[in-house]
Amino acid sequence: MVGVVYGILAGALWGLVFVTPRIASAFGPLQLAAGRYLAYGLFSAPLVWRHWGRYRRELGREEWIALCWLSFLGNMLYYVLLAAAVQLGGVAMTSLVIAFLPVAVTIIGSRDEGAVPLRQLAPSLILSLAGVLCIGWDALGDANGHAFVTQAAGLLCAFCALGSWTTFAVGNSRWLARLERVSGHDWSLLIGIMSGAQALVVVPLALIFEPTTQSTEAWWLFMAVCSGVALLSSIVGNGLWNRMSRLLPLTMAGQMILFETLFALLYGFLWDRRWPSIFEGLAIVFVLASVLSCLAAHRLRGDEADTLVHAHD
Repeated sequence: MVGVVYGILAGALWGLVFVTPRIASAFGPLQLAAGRYLAYGLFSAPLVWRHWGRYRRELGREEWIALCWLSFLGNMLYYVLLAAAVQLGGVAMTSLVIAFLPVAVTIIGSRDEGAVPLRQLAPSLILSLAGVLCIGWDALGDANGHAFVTQAAGLLCAFCALGSWTTFAVGNSRWLARLERVSGHDWSLLIGIMSGAQALVVVPLALIFEPTTQSTEAWWLFMAVCSGVALLSSIVGNGLWNRMSRLLPLTMAGQMILFETLFALLYGFLWDRRWPSIFEGLAIVFVLASVLSCLAAHRLRGDEADTLVHAHD
C-alpha cells in the first residue's frame, strides 16, 4: 500500500510539467526549458558535489558522452517540445500523446532478447491507433485556417516529444544495465547536472529567439514555476518513484505511470475550467486500455516464463 501511495504522489508531481507552460504562458518553450533545468542543475549540485571525486574515477569518456545526449533528449529537447505542444495544442492533447510512452518503449524493445513479441501486443497497438485517431480528430477536426495550423503544429510537437522521451527511456535503461558502480539515483543526479550545463547554453538562444519585455511580477512567476517544477517534479517526484520501484513488482510499477497522465489531464481540465470533450473522453479510454493491455501482455509473458522455469526444475 505504501508503494502505491508513492506511485500516486510521483504521478501527481510529474503531472505538473504539463500545466506549467500554461501558467507561465508569457514565456516561450526555450525559456521554460532553460529555467527549469538550470534550477534542476543547481538543486542537484550540492548532492553531487559530495561524491564528485568518485564519479570522476568511475565514469569514463563514453559514460560522460552518454550523459550528455541522454540529458539533451530526455530533458532539454523533450521539455522544449512538450512546452510548445501545450502552448499550441493544449494540456489534454499533449498529455494523451505522451501517455503512449509505455507502449512506444515496448515496441522499440520488442526485438530485444526475451521481449514480448509484437503479435501479443496487437490489441495494445490497435487501441493505441484508435486513441491517436481520437486525439487527432479532437485537435484538428473542427479547426480551419490559422487554428488548424496551430493545432497541427502542437500535435506534431507532442509526437516529437514522445519520440524524444522514448529514445531517452530506452537508452537510459540500457545504460543503467551496463553501469556496475553507479546507482540509478547517482545517474539521475548526474543527468541533472548535465542538464543544468546545457541550460546555460540554451539561455542566450532563448534571449535571442524568444525576446521578451515582461513585468517584474511575470519574471517572479517564471522563476517560481521553474524552481517549483525542478524541485517537485524532477527531484522529489523522481525520489518517490525510486522508492516505489523498490516496494512494488515491475508489472505493478508499470501501471503507476498512468497516474502521471491522469493528473496531467485533471490539472489541464481544472485550469481550463471545463469537462473533456467526447473525443477526448474516448481518447482517454483508448489510451488507458492500450497501456493496460500492454502491461497485461508483459504479465502473461512473465507467467509463461515462470511456468517454464518450474517445469525445468
